[in-house]
Parts: sequence; structure tokens; C-alpha cells
Amino acid sequence: MKSFFKKYRILFAALLILISFFVIRGFISSSGGKSSGTFQEFCDNFFKNEVTSNTVNLHFSLKDPKAAGISSYDVTLGSYSGEQQKHLKKQLDELQDKINKFSYRSLDSQEKLTYQVLSDFIARQSALADYPYYHEILTPSGGATSQLPILLAEYEFRNRQDIEDYLTLLGQMDSYFSGILEYEQEKADAGLFMSDKSCMKVLAGCEVFTEHPDDNFLIETFCNRINAFEGLSDSEKKDYISKNETVIKEQVIPAYKNMLIGLTHLLGSGRNEWGLCCYKDGTAYYEALVSAYTGCDDGVESLFSQIEAARKEDLAVCKEILAKDPKLASVSPSLDAGLTDETRMIESLQSSISKDFPKPPENSCEICHVDPALSEYLAPAFYITAPIDEYSHNKIYINDAAGYDELSYFTTLAHEGYPGHLYQTIQSYHYGLSPVRTVLDYPGYTEGWATYTEMEAYYYAGLPDELASLLQHNQAATLSLYATSDIGIHYYGWKKEDMIKFWSGYGISEAETIENITDLILEEPGNYLKYYVGYLKFRQLRSEQEEKLGDRFDPVKFHEAILRIGPAPFSILKENLKD
Repeated sequence: MKSFFKKYRILFAALLILISFFVIRGFISSSGGKSSGTFQEFCDNFFKNEVTSNTVNLHFSLKDPKAAGISSYDVTLGSYSGEQQKHLKKQLDELQDKINKFSYRSLDSQEKLTYQVLSDFIARQSALADYPYYHEILTPSGGATSQLPILLAEYEFRNRQDIEDYLTLLGQMDSYFSGILEYEQEKADAGLFMSDKSCMKVLAGCEVFTEHPDDNFLIETFCNRINAFEGLSDSEKKDYISKNETVIKEQVIPAYKNMLIGLTHLLGSGRNEWGLCCYKDGTAYYEALVSAYTGCDDGVESLFSQIEAARKEDLAVCKEILAKDPKLASVSPSLDAGLTDETRMIESLQSSISKDFPKPPENSCEICHVDPALSEYLAPAFYITAPIDEYSHNKIYINDAAGYDELSYFTTLAHEGYPGHLYQTIQSYHYGLSPVRTVLDYPGYTEGWATYTEMEAYYYAGLPDELASLLQHNQAATLSLYATSDIGIHYYGWKKEDMIKFWSGYGISEAETIENITDLILEEPGNYLKYYVGYLKFRQLRSEQEEKLGDRFDPVKFHEAILRIGPAPFSILKENLKD
């Protein structure tokens, strides 16, 4: 088993951080709805308020805002500040008070589901709001400075207003970043600033962005979109391109340089190089974080035990398979001969999943590749969430720096595409997911679904059944190691020697590898639990249904039920699955 883990271990090129179009985390305005109307009107008002609080959110959420009743909006990147975070709990309480004024019994079934999910979301976010300075918006790969350029590069120009909005947003980046720097200073004053190691990675990403201002990729991507835009004269195109270059050089680049100066000034402010539990209220914050990230009500200690038990099950399956055929430990997996490129892989996945998953609505999928200048500082792959009102065209980004082999590339496309994030998103929209539900973040559901379906993809790759099973169970066991380490570091206070001892027990003893794993977990507390705990809960739900229904169990109907319910906590998901 040690040699097998050494051969097939991964640093999670295929277990990816879904890049969210929400640059501002969890901001909820107290004006998000009026209790004087119907519950549906309340939800519609809340949704409109949320998506218009940030124009990037609005643009990626809706292709046609007017059709959704949004006739005007302020063009803004929004803001992020400690003051906002400190007031968040009060705003959440006020929002729940408004919800409580509606008669639950008078609502229809879908409204009752929305009511339950919204109330649950508020409760989990309220628990997090007790710790306004523990969240980190500037993580090396998933933070604002690394996400925002990609979102801007993907900002589709559907009309002239979009072009004007885009240029206005670029001009606000300096004030947006200034607010973040103020928040980071307040974190430092509270003794909660990031470690120097993490800060240096954020600084490196900012330096890369500012390195060549004359050929910054936002200049090139803007030119491409403008030149492809129909209805503009050559002089108008030239004028827009000139305006963009000016705002990039005079405002965007300086905004990143100011971030560099501000963060450099804060180097040395971090008082903790290790897990959250080393902070005064770090353990309590981590418990709230795990609850929000996983969407389940199990305590951290219970999850730790469940993860260990599941890993033992997976390793037992691997051991049993290898006992029957030891040669499988040294086999290099080879995909079906027809899966020669990414287009054929996507087409094959779309076709293969029909035996286990409902047929998706008509749509297309474009595979894009991350600009080499940003490859070191972005996730290995991500799906750009499609607008609610137009999900026929979708984009998946692949970071070639991840160094995929054929099989990991295939399973990555399954995770991000079919039957993973892309499929789950458009299928939920197709089934009529309430718009307000799209602004409620349940990563345990979304990342758990993508990971669960990624595991299914091993059986769609044209591999022999036993080899597919071996690889799938090994992959699950590997991911569980990251989840256990996350809890170990942030809840139980594991240090370097604890990580070495734990990972060495599974055949991974290279100091550099363990250090890289440790850094990922320190930079993104709870991140791997979104994937693994979410996956584990879906696995448990399926086992329960298979045991209950026996031969009557139908995977297509099971998956359809999950997708019709949509992103939700697992307690609500389980309750609704009874029907």
C-alpha cells in the first residue's frame, strides 16, 4: 500500500477550489426584503438586493437583469471592511425576524423548502459573524487579488452598457483594495493577520500581475472582446481600447502596487504560524466555519471519527482488490482509446453519465486555459458559474501548470463539468431553483457533489472494473488524509512533527510534499472538508437509500431528487429525500 500511495498520490490537481463569482463573502444587507408582501416577494427582493450589491455578482448571475425586474443599479465592486463584518450579525438577526413573520404553514412546498434553507443559512452565517476578523479575504489562490482578474477577463460584453460598467469597475479597484487593506490592518491590530509565509505568496501573485503593465492580460482580453463586439465603429473600438489601457495603467496597476506596499508593511504582524486553534477563539471559529462549509450538523470530533472510519473502508477495498490481483498496484492507467483530447472527453462524459444521472438540458461547454502569467497563483481548474437566465453556454478553465496525466485530466473534467459543477448548476436551474437560493452558499453540497461525481467518473473512463474501483477508493482515501489533516491542524493543534508522523503512516514521507500539504491547509482552513465531508455525506445518503430500497433503488431517480432539492444543508436534504 505504501508504494501504491506513492505512485498514485496527488496534490489535489483534481480536487479543486471552485472559483466563485462572489468577490465579497457572505454580505447580507438588512434591507434584503419586506415582510409586508408575500414570501415570494420577500425572496425576490432579497435576491435583487444581494446581486445588485456588487455589479460583478449581478453580471455573472443574470444575463438580462431587466427581465428579472432590475431596471437600474449602482455600478460598484462593493466593499469589504471590518465595520461591515461587525454589523453582520445584527443584520442577520433582522433578516431572520422578517422571515419569522411569514406563516410557514401557508407556504407551498417549494416556498417551505426555501424558508428552511434560508433560515439554516442565516443561522450558520450568524455563528461565523461572532468572529469578524478571523476570515481571510486574501488567500494566495482563492483570494480577491487572484480571483478578480479572472472574473474581469471573463466579463462578457453583451451590450454597450456592459462595456461602460466594466470600465467603471476597473476604476474602482483602488478604493476596493484600500478597504481590504484597512480590514487587514484591523486584523493585524487584533493579532489575527496571516502568517508571513502566506502573505509572501499573496505578494508574489500581485507582483506577477504588475510585472508587465504594457501587455497585461486584461488589455489583451479586453481588445479581443471589443473587436468581436458587433455594432461598434472602428473609431469607437479604438476609443474603448484606449480607455481600457489608460485605466489599467493609471488605476488598476497602481491599485495592485498599493496592495503590495500595504501588505509589505504588515509583514511580521502575524502572531500565529499554525492552526486556528492557536488563537484565543480559534477553536470556536473553526467549529462555526466547518458547519458553514460542510452544511452538516455533526461536531468536529464526530466528523474526525467518520472520516477515519470511511478511510479504513476504502483502504480495505483496495487491499482486497490487490490481494486478488497484485499486479494492479504497478499498472499505469490508460484511458479508452477514443478519449484522445478534452473535447472527446467531455462528449464521452455527457454520454456515459446517462445511465446514472438525468438527461441535462441542451448546452455547450468551452474549455479555456489559464493565462500562463497567472498559472502559479490560481486553482488547477474551475468552472465559471453560468447566469441563472442563460445556462446554454458554459466555461471550464484548466490550469496547465497542474501537470495532468490523462486520467486526472478526465476526472477533473468530470469534477468541473459532467456530472460535476457544470451539470449540477444547469440541472438545478432547469428544475426551477429559486433565484434567492443561488446567493446562499453551501459548498458542502456543491463541492461534495462534484467530488462524489468525480469518483463515479473512474467507471466512465474505459478502465477495467477492478482497476477503476481500486483507483476510485484510493482517491477517496487520499482525500480523506487531507480532511483529517485539516481537523488535526486547526482543531487538535497538530504541528510539523504530527503531520510527518501521520502522512508517513500512509507511505508519504517526502518533507517537501508534506510541507506543501501543510501550507495548503494553513492557508485555507476547512477547505478540504467542503470536498471530503460533502462527498462522504452524499455517499452515506446513497447507502441509506440503497439499503432502504434494495432492488428498487434507481441511481437516476436518486440523483434527480438531490438536484431538484438543490444546494442545502444535509439535514434538509435527507429529510426531503424521504419523499
